[in-house]
Amino acid sequence: MVSRVRVWLNRTYAENVFFMDQLRRNPSDRAVEIHATHGDPDSPVLAAADTAELEPENLSPAGYVEYALDQCARRGIDVFVPRLHQSAIVAHRAEFEAIGTALLAPPPEAVAVFHDKVIAYEAVQAIGVPVPPWYRVRAADELVAAVEELESGGHKACFKPASGAGGVGFRVITRTPFSLTHLSGFPSPYVPLDVVLEALRQAEEPVDWLVMPRLEQPEVSVDCLTGPDNRVRLAVGRTKNGRRRGFTLHEQWLDPARRIAEGFGLHYLSNIQFRMFGDRPVLMDVNTRPAGGLHQLSLCGVNAPWAAVQLALGEDPGEVVPPFLGQDYTVVSGPRPLRPVSLPHQRPETADPLPAVPAPPSAAPADAVGSAAQALPL
Repeated sequence: MVSRVRVWLNRTYAENVFFMDQLRRNPSDRAVEIHATHGDPDSPVLAAADTAELEPENLSPAGYVEYALDQCARRGIDVFVPRLHQSAIVAHRAEFEAIGTALLAPPPEAVAVFHDKVIAYEAVQAIGVPVPPWYRVRAADELVAAVEELESGGHKACFKPASGAGGVGFRVITRTPFSLTHLSGFPSPYVPLDVVLEALRQAEEPVDWLVMPRLEQPEVSVDCLTGPDNRVRLAVGRTKNGRRRGFTLHEQWLDPARRIAEGFGLHYLSNIQFRMFGDRPVLMDVNTRPAGGLHQLSLCGVNAPWAAVQLALGEDPGEVVPPFLGQDYTVVSGPRPLRPVSLPHQRPETADPLPAVPAPPSAAPADAVGSAAQALPL
């Protein structure tokens, strides 16, 4: 009799409720139990899991590794999908393996390369993957020089943290003075240069920004599944152009993504993002974790989360080829049940951890909702 697989997702995105759904609906018809932990008692991933627990707050990376090892040992975790403190966790892979837990994450060397976008851009350039012009900025005078250089080439300048995930901290520089125009309508990513310079001059600590030209659509996120042998098993591009989303297998996107995933050992699930600079695709970002939109590949008949778990367990799924490409679609918000009662806050780390609490059945009332996104055809 085939045993059930127990998977743990730590403090992850709300969209990963769909990742969990796909694990349970796996084509192998294997029983899967999911443990989830989070800092927010009302995260929808806690309600979607079979067992749920609040994470202790204010743990150092080293303290979090000890907490994670304890979770895996006590909960009998077969596969751990770390997002929070990923770099610290993967450095202790041997300790997790010793207690029977496989880490669904790249080795520490790969995580380190892509933690810093400057190091990442330099590294991928060395293997022939094109990147946009970029400038590392830590002070006001460096920002002015970078913006003027980009504007002299006819580009609109933008900046984002040199290390970070998603679109956090992304802003577009404008020369338009701050006025009521900036206070009307919805908040905008555009910020006047003089406002940014004043904030920099008053800051007590230097910033660490990457300044580059604003890249054009389409944006293409290539989801890759790579084995520990550095061979890509799956590569599918998800396109985004305004509201419209779709899929692509065009080599102008997939070839550089494969070169990055294989060349740097991005084992298991990664997401490699491109945009257009002029008439050619250039690298925008590399995520060493599953993308929040990974579940959208189900529209192509692909269950990427389950293929990744199989790979982590040593059950190679072989090359995963989409049987078809789904039609164009858009993403909308929908209701997702929460726990009827919030989990109690975790005790301080010096106390014994609280036991995991069983999550409610999927039929729980949906009057409190999560913000997970669902994909619908256009």
